[in-house]
Amino acid sequence: MFDYLYFHHQRPKLLAALLLVLIMAGTGSPAIAVKPEQPSDLWAALKTGTAFAIMRHALAPGTGDPANFNVADCSTQRNLSGDGRRQAIEIGNRFRESGIANAEVYTSAWCRCRETAELLQLGKVRHLGAISSFFREPEQAEAQTNALKSWLSGYRSNAALILVTHYVNIAALTGVYPRSGEIVVVQRLSGGRLKVMGSL
Repeated sequence: MFDYLYFHHQRPKLLAALLLVLIMAGTGSPAIAVKPEQPSDLWAALKTGTAFAIMRHALAPGTGDPANFNVADCSTQRNLSGDGRRQAIEIGNRFRESGIANAEVYTSAWCRCRETAELLQLGKVRHLGAISSFFREPEQAEAQTNALKSWLSGYRSNAALILVTHYVNIAALTGVYPRSGEIVVVQRLSGGRLKVMGSL
């Protein structure tokens, strides 16, 4: 009985771990990882537009979404907690304290990502389909990650760029397994390659 209860309790975590194995196998080599740089260097890279931020949504307790999930209905989704909303506001404050008061902000369609992006208060929030979650459809991981890489290759702006997305999307693109609210700083290289500079 103890073993069954333990497995039942751990089942969401085990499924998430299995999903990531499948994602990493399907998406090929993620971004190049290097020795993490100092936070001041990471903020400077974001401010000058030489790197972009891809961050996981703020705290939203649980794993995945309820069985009756509907992307158009926030009441059916796993949403930010009060702590998550406070965390998102604090992250926005960290950007401003580091000299970034305005940014190009793109978000997944999921409500917890949209709310995180809006609470940052760093600029107009736009939807980007390539960063919506594929947790329920792991077979879409490769195509969606490639679509994001293509979008990044064509992106042209010197403004700070922030992508608010999900654990699985960040892991597939960068090889980093982020905490809620973690900001992964990534540099675009020639030939569509990416380099992870570090996390904030």
